[in-house]
Amino acid sequence: MAYLHGTYGERTASQVKSTAQVDEIAVYFGTAPINLIRGYDDADLVNVPVRLRNIGEAQQKVGYSDNWEPGNGFTLCEVMDYHFNNTVQNVGPIYMINVLDPDVHRKAEATKETLTFSNGRASFLSDTVILDTLAIAEKVEGVDYTVDYNFTSGKVTISSLNDSDPLDGEISVTFYEVDPSMVETSNIIGQKSQSGEYSGIAAVALMYLRHNAITNIMAAPGWSQIPEVYRALCSAAQKINGHWDAFVNADIPLEEGGTDIDTIAKAIDWKEKNGYTSEISKVCWPMSKNAGKVYHLSTVTTATMMATDMEHDAVPCESPSNEDIMATAQYFGDKSKNQGFDQVEANDLNEKGITTLIYWEGAFKLWGPHTAAYQYNGSMDAAAIFDNNIRMLMHCTNGFQKRNGTQIDAPMTPNDRDSIVISEQGELDALKGVGALIGDPEIIFLESENPTSNMVNGDFMFHIMATPTPPMKSATAKVTYTDEGFSSFFGEEA
Repeated sequence: MAYLHGTYGERTASQVKSTAQVDEIAVYFGTAPINLIRGYDDADLVNVPVRLRNIGEAQQKVGYSDNWEPGNGFTLCEVMDYHFNNTVQNVGPIYMINVLDPDVHRKAEATKETLTFSNGRASFLSDTVILDTLAIAEKVEGVDYTVDYNFTSGKVTISSLNDSDPLDGEISVTFYEVDPSMVETSNIIGQKSQSGEYSGIAAVALMYLRHNAITNIMAAPGWSQIPEVYRALCSAAQKINGHWDAFVNADIPLEEGGTDIDTIAKAIDWKEKNGYTSEISKVCWPMSKNAGKVYHLSTVTTATMMATDMEHDAVPCESPSNEDIMATAQYFGDKSKNQGFDQVEANDLNEKGITTLIYWEGAFKLWGPHTAAYQYNGSMDAAAIFDNNIRMLMHCTNGFQKRNGTQIDAPMTPNDRDSIVISEQGELDALKGVGALIGDPEIIFLESENPTSNMVNGDFMFHIMATPTPPMKSATAKVTYTDEGFSSFFGEEA
């Protein structure tokens, strides 16, 4: 440490309020700057789910950068920032599946940088440097120098260790750089190979295998506006590991092929033309802006869903619509002249199954309780009207499987059947008790659904009938003028 005499002050890395920990499991897919993590190759950070609980842990495990521009940046950093630097409420944990591989998605030629060392130290700005490849000719890291990275400033700092031969003056360093633009749609979609390796969205199967976690929500901000990715998300979200069902949050782009999608009419047209209509998804437009940062609304929706679920002990009985979000403006693109819209115009989006954001009562709020399948006065399964309908039904089926999975291959007597019915009825009654279901939810064992030929083979069918509690989508008060009040002029005085 240098000689000090006097008073001093230093700005350190930000510390934000604690992160609320929820039981709902959200998985994000995209690119993270793992090139900034020392030993990334041995840390198993490519195409595997990584659990993150706060911004500090995120920086340590997968790195961080303020550049999350799709195509050129690290899209998963947007997610870290919104979940863990949120002025409304931080919420986690979240899981990330990064597809950027510094061994593959890197520039072909090494970068050479000439640094000026002073007092044995030199720094330079970079979020693309692969720290493990940084080298100084004829010097040995750990003997002659150290390499550190500051996620707040985005600087790489090299410090001399050898007092007898310190680094001084102009010295060249070399390193390789990642190139996020090399990541393709096929990397995000991924696959399961014949050898059993998972990649991209297909790697969601590893959530249960590695973390004993049942995925509830899936999103790929910066990528889900690509129809192939949207379809892959919706396909992968059904029967994960052959069992679990998840909900997808996706985005409509602000631009495609040089054409701006910056008006309500254009957004509705794009959604219909590209078939963003899955009942297990919400489709969002436009983006949100806060303090100079821009976020995909799928990220905002996912975080708001988690926070809303937390208020109900991880039961997804309430839509995230009309909840406060971290935003100061609607964002339509830097070149757009659109100055925004109010609740009335936002409803034009809602009636076409598009979730958006509006300003109301002093804050911006997420706006739209419907699934992407919703069409006002259209034909659809009644369950697809509201997002909480679908998510509650998923909650019931996922819960049944989780609770009764250990009973598989055990003897099944009539008493065992009754035990399952009684136990599961208790779960349904509890959901009714907290207002998540209405009416008389019931689980039954029907003879018509359990023929002898099925039971001989050990196959038993239980039927759950449940009505998720609908949201109050609108409330109208009628007021009528009357002249009766004028009689007060002639009545008896009090």
